Amino acid sequence: MSQDLSHGYDAVADQYAAARSETGAELVREWAKRALPSQASLIDIGCGTGEPIARALVEAGFDLYGIDPSQAMLTRFRAALPETPVACETVQESAFFGRSFDAAVAIGVIFLLPGSEQVIAFERMAQAVGPGGHVLFSAPNEVHQWQDVLTGEQSRSLGKGAYRALLDACSMDLVASFEDSGGNAYHHAVKRGA
Repeated sequence: MSQDLSHGYDAVADQYAAARSETGAELVREWAKRALPSQASLIDIGCGTGEPIARALVEAGFDLYGIDPSQAMLTRFRAALPETPVACETVQESAFFGRSFDAAVAIGVIFLLPGSEQVIAFERMAQAVGPGGHVLFSAPNEVHQWQDVLTGEQSRSLGKGAYRALLDACSMDLVASFEDSGGNAYHHAVKRGA
């Protein structure tokens, strides 16, 4: 396992920024507009450079905060969205700015973590949102392992069934799954207790 908390992304921030397309941005923005009240607060877990997900949410009027363990990615984020609060933290260790949020989004990040750390990430996301709070994350529906194209590090999906069980253990219900134009799977969960 890598000791690099950025999972290799500090070293490839420039390549990532050059390669990252708009795929998923419109889907996430439309999901947020449908699922959340206007001006809802969101934490973007693994916010990276802020492009395109964070920018789409900020431009839609949401109160966005971000965390990412890559200082190089956050340097780009701060240049792109200087008014948006960000912190260089992992989801496992984040203080979440000392507050709770209406929603958490984790796009393109959960599967970068080893399986045991994915469990912790779901527990932490559940802590970051209040009762009735929403979580949107991306991960393949099937159990799968692959090497990240940019970093060469191992990525892994636990599969939709395992994610459903993890959500349930964290008092969250999987309420919808859908795909973007690139075939990436997104999963929407709601925390029980509203």
